[in-house]
Amino acid sequence: MTAFSPLSGVRIVEFSHMIMGPTCGMILADLGADVVKIEPMPDGDNTRRLNGSGAGFFPTYNRNKRSIMLDLTTPDGIEAARQLTAEADAVVENFRPGALDKLGLGYEALSRVNEKLIYCSLKGFLTGPYENRPALDEVVQMMGGLAYMTGFPERPVRAGASVNDIMGGMFAVIGIMAALREREVTGKGQLIRSALFENNVFLVAQHMMQYTVTGVPAAPLPTRVSAWAVYDLFDTLDGQQIFVGVVSDTQWRIFCEAFDLHDLGSDPELATNFKRVGNRIRFMPRIREIFQAMTLEQALAKCNSMGLPYAPISRPEQLFDDPQVNQPGGMIDVTLPDGRPARTPSLPLEFSGERLGLRRDVPRAGQHGAEILAELGFNEERIRRMAADGSLGVDKGPVQPPLVAPSAAE
Repeated sequence: MTAFSPLSGVRIVEFSHMIMGPTCGMILADLGADVVKIEPMPDGDNTRRLNGSGAGFFPTYNRNKRSIMLDLTTPDGIEAARQLTAEADAVVENFRPGALDKLGLGYEALSRVNEKLIYCSLKGFLTGPYENRPALDEVVQMMGGLAYMTGFPERPVRAGASVNDIMGGMFAVIGIMAALREREVTGKGQLIRSALFENNVFLVAQHMMQYTVTGVPAAPLPTRVSAWAVYDLFDTLDGQQIFVGVVSDTQWRIFCEAFDLHDLGSDPELATNFKRVGNRIRFMPRIREIFQAMTLEQALAKCNSMGLPYAPISRPEQLFDDPQVNQPGGMIDVTLPDGRPARTPSLPLEFSGERLGLRRDVPRAGQHGAEILAELGFNEERIRRMAADGSLGVDKGPVQPPLVAPSAAE
């Protein structure tokens, strides 16, 4: 873990759940900011209790934060939240449009008290006719062209990870850091918005531009004509698969020489990638036969010796044993809500050759409530009273693991 902490001294107040808002807060926290996550009563962020495909959300995106549980329907709870934001550098929120405004915690209300406040709202859509519609990652992938490009024409398929949620959080971080720099000049904060749909449109921009340039609509991944002649999956002798890309004319010559395909390597009709793309039917069956005669291990070694782009087909759970993933700093040790140890990937950044690590474990719901209120000047008697009357949540310790693990169908 590097001591690099450029956002040390920056206070972020996070009102968020699920992935997009927590991703933004986690990145800021990893970079050294003091991120205070305000969670609802009585048991904290509902994301903590998701199972199935959502079981990894909370422990993945909430490290390096402090947690306080407040009942925002009570005078003490709302006052504590307002005092936190009055002293904060930024607020991050990703609830439905208008939800925090009704509590007096929207940008207009908070900026009147703290004109330096940077307020970042992460929503489904930016300003426009859709801005008040509810959205999910899958919704915007379907309406924004990404699911179409990923699946078959008659069967769109969402990407297998929450790409818009995660990238929406990343763009929010970029906006906040830019606003922090702007504030150094103006002395004032501002409202920033990041959204799922516009993030998705940015992801498919290359396909939009392809249509502009060529006049031909971009085809979905399984049916498109690749820009490179050899850029495909190949079956191996042992029933495995390998992806191989031959993306330059130099690589083509090396490939043909390594596999004794001298007739292909010397054929002028295959001398350039442009020509090879139009003549794939001439050589792809032979290449498939070559890989079908090799085990996966042999194929990987051969491609590595040639310096070609190649990859085995890995599943997420296999990455825990990947030697690149497990380089020093690549994984962070955290504690799950039920007390079990776990490992999660660190940010994909190096600073002076080192990765960012863990300063605070994934918080239990309300774990830092008393500590945070004391920093705001609340005395012990008031903190105890708030805990007793339910306006402040109390850390209940590790939760019990489920007796029966959810099935794959769940």
